[in-house]
Amino acid sequence: MRILITGAGRAIGAATATELTRAGHEVVATARDPGLLVDLDVALRLALDVTDPRSVATALGSAGELDAVVNNAALNGRGPLEAFPLERLAAMLDTNALGALRVLQPLLPDWRARGSGVIVNVSSIQGRVATPLDGAYSATKYALESLSETLHYELGHFGIRVVIVEPGYTDPGMKQTGRTPGDPAYAPLWEQWEHTDQVVTGPSGRTPPEVVAAAVLRAVEDPTTPLRVPVGEDAAMVLGARSSMDDATFEASMRAVLGATW
Repeated sequence: MRILITGAGRAIGAATATELTRAGHEVVATARDPGLLVDLDVALRLALDVTDPRSVATALGSAGELDAVVNNAALNGRGPLEAFPLERLAAMLDTNALGALRVLQPLLPDWRARGSGVIVNVSSIQGRVATPLDGAYSATKYALESLSETLHYELGHFGIRVVIVEPGYTDPGMKQTGRTPGDPAYAPLWEQWEHTDQVVTGPSGRTPPEVVAAAVLRAVEDPTTPLRVPVGEDAAMVLGARSSMDDATFEASMRAVLGATW
């Protein structure tokens, strides 16, 4: 299969490019900065800014006929919503959610006509469970999950599969940018929330990007893959708990696990 990956320059994207190539697929690796792609053993490396329609058109025109797309490009940002810069949130939404759709829309008419295609959208545990200080990022992943689920319903009729991959904490993860401390009143929340990931991931630690890449490979190759695929022990634990509890019970349980008093 010929597979385009967005955000392939580091972490999950780079690991996915390597995994798919190793499995014999033709990988078109893309990134906003193509210099990040030079060490990848792939069929083609292209510059792609998923927020720029001209960049998308140019990249897709150079990519050749595609069988699958892995939407991994993302921006993050942390801080209390009270003071979170709306322009930063807009940029995150444009990359993390609209960017995926911007890449897919030009491809879908041809995929629909031929009756095949695979879409793998890399979401996050944050796409189903929002947490303090990560509300902006979580909102973008909730949006991506909503778009993905709708595409699943709309496109399955035409033989096009959609899979949402939901990693927990990964190491190394995405580049950390856009921290907004907010009012000093939130300082205790920052302090309390700073190392909660170490509690959630437990003794096994964070999930390596290669594990996420293996899940993406299965999603691409296995037509029985379900719509949502949690990846990592922490993702399985948190999302399993969330699906089995009401809001109040889940909040109380997570507060107890994390020792949260905020």
